[in-house]
Amino acid sequence: MNNTNNTWAMVTGASGGIGLELARLLAADGYNLILVARREAVLIDIKSELEKKYSVKVHALAADLAIEKEVTELIGKIQSLGIFVNVLVNNAGVGDALRFDLAAPEKLNQMVQLNITSLTMLTRAFLPAMMAAKSGKIMNVASVAAFMPGPYMAVYYATKAYVLSLTEALAAECNPFGIQVSALCPGPVDTGFEAGASTGGLKLFQKFKPLVSQANEVALYGYKSLKKGRVVAIYGIMFKLNVFFMRFTPRFATRKMIAWIQG
Repeated sequence: MNNTNNTWAMVTGASGGIGLELARLLAADGYNLILVARREAVLIDIKSELEKKYSVKVHALAADLAIEKEVTELIGKIQSLGIFVNVLVNNAGVGDALRFDLAAPEKLNQMVQLNITSLTMLTRAFLPAMMAAKSGKIMNVASVAAFMPGPYMAVYYATKAYVLSLTEALAAECNPFGIQVSALCPGPVDTGFEAGASTGGLKLFQKFKPLVSQANEVALYGYKSLKKGRVVAIYGIMFKLNVFFMRFTPRFATRKMIAWIQG
């Protein structure tokens, strides 16, 4: 491998869906990659694919980011490699589709750990070096769910609201340092997320099947938005309109609407 480039991008949840597509886009732009996911065998296959096709260096690091200890160990591994992470993509996330009182407590805890705590830990670990260098990019994959309450997916929606709020705050803090911070907010995406939810069949996907997006399209939009410095990147004209008009919709009406869609 003759690549002498020393720019690195880290992508969590890189074994499929939006994460994998973002990894491909970054590799095509010449970034060396740190790929993180639970499935080591899948990551190794992706590593081979990207190294062969794009002549970049790839580290495949298996970690379960729903376990805080593994997040800490992952950060230590990357720091021991002496790598400056130029682009951080916090894509890993999980959801659950059940009424709150019926949801397994351990599943809810894992969701908060993965969607909130791990994202926060990783960002905190790599942002100081970006600020010192006055250079870097961070993409946090949120959701249109971030803009509303989510009956029957209450904790998932709440975690994405956190991701969006954190991203916007960091964008303001990081702007004087020349660091771009962006929240990618898609609607439902065909990524295998639905199967990961406990019901195995989210009504959101069933009722709005024509609006379900493809991961490669969402990833491309998000990546272009990050490079343009767009702080909040909502994918799809219908969802952009929904979020806009929600500003003028009474909160009780929004709650009822989401409860009908998902209940």
